[in-house]
Amino acid sequence: MSEEWGFAAPPFKPEEALQRLRRDLRELGLNEREGRFERRGTPIARAAVDGATLKVAIVKRPSRTPEWAEKTLKDSAQLRDFVALLKKSLSGWSDVDE
Repeated sequence: MSEEWGFAAPPFKPEEALQRLRRDLRELGLNEREGRFERRGTPIARAAVDGATLKVAIVKRPSRTPEWAEKTLKDSAQLRDFVALLKKSLSGWSDVDE
């Protein structure tokens, strides 16, 4: 699709994407600790740069020993989708789940 308009998408910069993700997750009320993002001490997400990609994971259900669903993000659109998924998941989990 970008070829139709005559321009290419900007290159994905995982370090910048990680900084943007950190800001977005803080806005959602999560605190960062050792590469994990937590709500009330319960791990919710994690993220790390891996070469030219960003490795992220989200818990399937909040718990003290989480089961992670991992993804590799290669562009900004995937990053936006991950934040949207996390936002949707957070709204669906009640305090009882934690």
